[in-house]
Amino acid sequence: MTESRLSFFPPTPGRKAALEAGFRFGHIGTHTSRTIMLEELDATFAAVPPTAKPEEYAAAIIDGNCLGKQTAANRRHSLQHLRELYALDPAVPMFRILRRLWAIDAQCRPLLALLTSLTRDPLLMVTADVVLDLGDAAEFQRTAMRKALERAVGERFNESTLDKAVRNAASSWSQSGHLEGRTFKFRRMVRATPAVVAFALYLALAAGFHGEELLSTGWLKVLDCGASAAIELATTAKRMGLLDLRMAGDAFDLNLGRLDPYAPDDLRVR
Repeated sequence: MTESRLSFFPPTPGRKAALEAGFRFGHIGTHTSRTIMLEELDATFAAVPPTAKPEEYAAAIIDGNCLGKQTAANRRHSLQHLRELYALDPAVPMFRILRRLWAIDAQCRPLLALLTSLTRDPLLMVTADVVLDLGDAAEFQRTAMRKALERAVGERFNESTLDKAVRNAASSWSQSGHLEGRTFKFRRMVRATPAVVAFALYLALAAGFHGEELLSTGWLKVLDCGASAAIELATTAKRMGLLDLRMAGDAFDLNLGRLDPYAPDDLRVR
């Protein structure tokens, strides 16, 4: 799989921390079938308490039909794809943090969903350059996204599958707020919040970045957020009790342990 030109990972990434956090790697992507499923994720979280176990998510979707699907097969497929994108398992650190931040800041939910999906769907990640490199109000070109996906998958997809992946990815970037419009889509700048910046910093750390380089990664670019704005929002996140941050001279001390009470001690960078 061809990786995005954006800095989602350092030049020589180690995957151990990313896998432990909940990242998924490989060649299979949910976007051949679905989008980031923002409405379905929100409905699932509304039906299942934050402390729920994986089988409770399954029961809510399949038995309780919290997504309002007409057939049992549709319910099973929805559960499968939501697990692919979000894990739906409190044993996965990334998911625990997602659920916590989902309750804290409703405004940032679309961006939380997009960030999580980027870590777990390689197909979505290779479309990031196409969208994020656009200036505000610039027209989105489906042909550019198609070419990016073609480079990534080679000849593995037929024309129908490739077209569907393009439609689904474009829909996902619309759900997150980065694109607007139906027949013609245009780029819109999104607005980051302290909670989603804290999440982006967590993902950057898990991906292998350290110190001040955490402030210039693709994870923050997804939020249309530069380093100075990220520092300001991270400082607010500190006041919210989501992280610890100390900057003095050349020292950059960031502790993300507060995001997840079960996090290991090594979620600390300088």
